[in-house]
Order: sequence, then C-alpha cells, then structure tokens
Amino acid sequence: MGKLNDKIAIVTGGSSGIGLSIAERFIGEGATVYITGRRLAELEAAAERLGGKAKAIQSDVSDLSSLDRLFSTVQASEGRLDVLVANAGVIEQGLIRDVSEQHFDKLFDINVKGTYFTMQKAIPLMNGGGSIILVSSCLATKGFPGHSVYNASKAAVRSLVRTAAAELAASGIRVNTLSPGPVDTPIIEGQVGSPEAAEEFRKQAAGHVPLGRIGRPEELAAATVFLASDESSFSTGTDLVVDGGMTQL
Repeated sequence: MGKLNDKIAIVTGGSSGIGLSIAERFIGEGATVYITGRRLAELEAAAERLGGKAKAIQSDVSDLSSLDRLFSTVQASEGRLDVLVANAGVIEQGLIRDVSEQHFDKLFDINVKGTYFTMQKAIPLMNGGGSIILVSSCLATKGFPGHSVYNASKAAVRSLVRTAAAELAASGIRVNTLSPGPVDTPIIEGQVGSPEAAEEFRKQAAGHVPLGRIGRPEELAAATVFLASDESSFSTGTDLVVDGGMTQL
C-alpha cells in the first residue's frame, strides 16, 4: 500500500527536475498528480513519461487567471485537493550593483507572488485537511554573492510558511517548507549556458557540501513524500532542509 493512496496532488513546475521527480514518486505511492508548467511540449512529454495517473495542465504561476483555470479544472475533475507542492520557481544571478527592476520583478513575481497565490487558491479545495509544501532553498539563509534577489525571494517563501501554518492549523491543513541544496537538474545548464560550464558548476557546488556531492532529484522527492503523507502528521511550519549539510554544519 502506497503512502499517498487515492490522494489528489498538484505539483507546479512538474515537467522537469525536482518537480518531475516528485510527481513520479507521488504516483508510485498511489496518488493522482496534476503537473503544471509553462512550456506545453515539455509538459506533455513529462505526462507521457509518468503514465495515466499524471494530468498535465499548462499554467503560469505568475498569472492569476492561469492559476484560476488550474484550480477550476482540478475542482471540476476531482472535487478536492489533498496535496499541493508549490515548486515552480526561477533562479537568475546578478550583483546588487547591476540588478535591474526587470530582474527583481521576474524573480519575485514567480518565486513569491506565484507561490503565494498558488497556495491561496488551493486552500478552498482542501476541505479541512491536507498538506501544502512550499519549495524554498537552503540559500534563503546564505549570503552568496550574485544571488541577492533569489535568496530574498526564497526567504520570503520560508516566512510565508510560518504564517500560513498558523492560520490553517485549525482547518487541519499542514504547511511546511522544503529547502533543497544544489541538485543535479537541467536548471544548471540553463544558468551557465554550456555542458562544460555546467560540469564546472557541479564541481564547485559539491565543494560547498559536506557530503562531497550535489543532490539527486529523487532524494528531494523522498523528502517531499514524507511531508505530503501522514508520516509527517505532527509537522507544520517546519523547514525540511535537504542540502547535504551545506547550511547545517
């Protein structure tokens, strides 16, 4: 028997990387999973890989009307939602002296505004129970140069979880944070622009991790199953850091 048997879940940013791995593990544990993303072809390919218990809905978390369509679809099809993983996010670098308003707005629109309203619109479907997991980052507690806006956006997500957990406790809805460290996903190539630079990035990132390597998406998926399932029934408002000890040692 799976840990998420008969559960209905949404995983935003579910077409690749950590989100795709979470969706795959949730399905393996018995859930029906709605995955979202902005790029339709990539989303449909992910749904085909995941099989019949995956439902793909093109959605942009920074667009509230798009979020309305997502949750209306789930409401009409399922009548409820048991688990939300707000994973959609973006990372871009920039020194404080160089950051533009466009850079700032993009990261906060997706990482903070998008996460906030994804959670808000999920609450009515949870019907007095369920688990909400907002994906932050271990960098929310670090001061890495070039990441001022990204780190601040992820710190905002961590703060939001505390207040949401307090507000929703009476409804039986648990709200927790998942904070990954460096993880081997396609986002690395997107940041640095070439396979050679990506390999160098992986080596440099591993140098900051006490375990001596970067993480694997399936390791984050395993942690997310814990937060989504009854195994974490006494956990709310917490931050589950999965970073190989990078911010803990």
